[in-house]
Amino acid sequence: MNIRFESPRRATPARVALAVIATAALLSGCNSLYSEGATAGAGIAGAAIASKVTNNAAVATGIGLGAVAGARAGVQYTQRVAHRYTQEQIAKAAGPLDVGGVAPWSTHHSFPIEDDEQGRVTVSRMISVGPLDCKEIVFAVDTPAKADKAAQSAFYVATICRDGPAWKWASAEPATERWGALQ
Repeated sequence: MNIRFESPRRATPARVALAVIATAALLSGCNSLYSEGATAGAGIAGAAIASKVTNNAAVATGIGLGAVAGARAGVQYTQRVAHRYTQEQIAKAAGPLDVGGVAPWSTHHSFPIEDDEQGRVTVSRMISVGPLDCKEIVFAVDTPAKADKAAQSAFYVATICRDGPAWKWASAEPATERWGALQ
């Protein structure tokens, strides 16, 4: 019986291919693929590190779980940054509007972990004026028409408040429905 082990030189192209596939998956704009890809990559990396460091199964498990937890924390952080950017763009567009006014908003992410979006925002009412200057807004996320799909709009209600010269996002409810978790 002949058993051959791959030499370290042969393993390098496989690692490069895996890294290229992982990078492509991360940059695809598909959040679930990004999240699961990062977790799977961390699991693989954790297993590789653990096999080099120890033969103890408990220690190896701890290393693997730590790598996965670190990857998940990184994914959640990047998603929060992207969501905060979207919220800032909507608040910036709605801030100068009077009740009933409508303005366009859009996002252009510098790192494509989420799709660029656009839509409209309107002020539905003033909540308070004076030291605590807040507005209730309704914003639409407009999805353009494609060859196999008609244009669509999804509507959400949020609150923005003035913080010095800028308007800031002041509610978490739309984030729960829209992104699946509190911001």
